[in-house]
Amino acid sequence: MSDNDSGRDEEFRAFIVAAWPWLLRTAYLLTGERHAAEDLAQSAAERTCAAWSRVRRADDPHSYVRRIMVNQHARRWRRRSPEVLVQEVPDAAGTEDGYARSDQRRMLMAALASLPARQRQAVVLRHWEDLSDAQAAAAMGCSAGAVRSHAAKGIAKLRDIAALREFKDMTRIGGAV
Repeated sequence: MSDNDSGRDEEFRAFIVAAWPWLLRTAYLLTGERHAAEDLAQSAAERTCAAWSRVRRADDPHSYVRRIMVNQHARRWRRRSPEVLVQEVPDAAGTEDGYARSDQRRMLMAALASLPARQRQAVVLRHWEDLSDAQAAAAMGCSAGAVRSHAAKGIAKLRDIAALREFKDMTRIGGAV
């Protein structure tokens, strides 16, 4: 292996180590299941490694990897039977997950898991990842209008879920959470 190859390998390794918490969190939000999220993040890392020469030259390597992950998730979802979108929502996330500190998270994860895949992707990318419509569209491989439509429908479905409304009302009244 040449010094140039080892430099690229080290650059890739540093990128993945730094991006791993983000990859895992996004994968979990897309899949709704811890083990599937780990598999999706690992698969995205493998594909990123294979395409590292293109990824490292990209204007935004994170966007490139996000697109890889969304595409991988879409391929896996298409192969699954539509009746089983999520096996279970964990009662508690690992200690490394700083987002697992509230009851609302568990309710929200269950609600996200009930959304169709494209709506879930749009909601996660727009509202969790805080991407613009154009960035989410690039990650999902569709138009910005389709992202807005999927996100609006997903948010509307989330607003219709009674458990989330009750939690919101309870926090507005000043209930302990």
